[in-house]
Amino acid sequence: MIFSAELISATLVKRYKRFLADVVLPSGETVTVHCANPGSMLGLSTAGARVWLSKSSKPNRKLAHSWELIEVDFGGAAGPELVGINTALPNALAAEAIAGGRIAELAGYASIRREVKYGKASRVDFLLEAPDRPPCYVEIKNVHMMRAPGLAEFPDAVTRRGAKHLGELSAMVVAGARAVMLYLVQIGSAERFALARDIDPGYGAAFDAARAAGVEAIAYRCRISCGGIEVTDPVKITDRPA
Repeated sequence: MIFSAELISATLVKRYKRFLADVVLPSGETVTVHCANPGSMLGLSTAGARVWLSKSSKPNRKLAHSWELIEVDFGGAAGPELVGINTALPNALAAEAIAGGRIAELAGYASIRREVKYGKASRVDFLLEAPDRPPCYVEIKNVHMMRAPGLAEFPDAVTRRGAKHLGELSAMVVAGARAVMLYLVQIGSAERFALARDIDPGYGAAFDAARAAGVEAIAYRCRISCGGIEVTDPVKITDRPA
C-alpha cells in the first residue's frame, strides 16, 4: 500500500481523548490531528517523538491531518524504526496481501468478500470462498505494541470486542467452516508474536478456547516506510516470557 501523498513529519506534543493528538509541524505551528487508534498505544505516545502525518484532500474536513507513523527505538539491534499506528489500515493491507498471494495460509480462494454479516450482529473482516473448499472466515487485528525487542504483542488494552470475535470464529468452525485470526504486525523488527495476557486475561482465555475449537491463528509483519506499508512475511506465535 502506497500512501497517496507524501507524509508530513511532525513532533508529538500529546495524545488525548483516544482519537486526538497535538503535534508541532515543521513550520512551528501546533495543530490537532486525528489519531485512528482506540487502544492505549502503550509506548507509542511519548512527547517529543517524531511522527508522520497524512493530509486529507477534503477542504471541509474538521481535522486536516491524520497520524500514520511514529519513530520508536525498542532497544533492539534495529535501532529507531517506524511503526504504523493507524488501525484503519490493516484491512486494506491484508486485502492487498491476500489478493497478491503473500499470505500462504489464505491463498487459493476464488473470491474475497469484505465486511460480511455473521455471528451475532457482527461483520467478519473477510470471507474467502472457493467451489471446492469450505468458506474461510478471517478476522484481522492490528499489532503495534512491543515491550521487549523483537516481541510484538496484542492487545494493548482490554478488548471485549476482540474476545467476542474469537467466539464467533469458533462458532463458524463448529458449523463446518474454516476460521482464521490474522494478527498484522506494523513493526518491521518483530520476530515473534505473543498475547499480552497480563493486559487482558479475558482475551487470552478467549484465544485459548478458540484455538481448542479449531480456529487458526497466524501473524505477519509489515515493511514500513514513509512511502507506504507492505505485508511481508510470517512471524512465529509464541508464549510471552514471564
